[in-house]
Amino acid sequence: MVRPLFRTRIKFCGLTRAGDVRLAGELGVDAVGLIFAARSPRRVAPQAARGLRDALAPLVDVVALFMDNSVDEVREAIAHARPTLLQFHGGEDDAFCRKFGLPYLKGIGLRGAGASLSGRVLHGRYPHAAGFVLDGHGAGEAGGSGQRVDIAAIPPDMSKPYVLAGGLQPDNVFAAVRAASPWGVDVSSGIELEPGIKDGALMRRFVEEVRRADCVELGEDNDLKECYACGR
Repeated sequence: MVRPLFRTRIKFCGLTRAGDVRLAGELGVDAVGLIFAARSPRRVAPQAARGLRDALAPLVDVVALFMDNSVDEVREAIAHARPTLLQFHGGEDDAFCRKFGLPYLKGIGLRGAGASLSGRVLHGRYPHAAGFVLDGHGAGEAGGSGQRVDIAAIPPDMSKPYVLAGGLQPDNVFAAVRAASPWGVDVSSGIELEPGIKDGALMRRFVEEVRRADCVELGEDNDLKECYACGR
């Protein structure tokens, strides 16, 4: 089995403690997500986000996540968190998402009505999206619920990068990456002790399993011959 020639990006979402932000960087995570959606148990206040941003390691992105927030709320969060990427999980349209001058990801629930969406439809609705977060929840529901994403529901005609989310944890992310070959994976509840409180051991195991999945098997004997993650 030959995988695409890139490593899977990793985003830890719903962080609320500076120590967890620091550890994420030490583990080699590509991005941390700060949630400003009012309905989320992992929501952080804009003022608190400044301290979390200051704990960030170099070359790690901050992603600010919203769900039907007002324009003023989004702008206040941006002012404090200084994110490099925005993520929207509500009913926001493309015009709303792009008005803040930052690239954005659009979260799409693949359960229920979302299971029938095609990549062509998604790209048409959000032509300026940098990519999509494909989650296991239904349309109109909040992300971070831990509902497992159905890989079979991923539109086969996706032409923009997508991040796989929903029900991922150290015990299943290896299989998910091998099956879907996503641009990235996004985890929240799967590395937690309780909402917003991450577990260091689970964080480490999650990263290890993603990196293990990035090892390419070449040849019919399935022996590991080359690893794009570690260069072996």
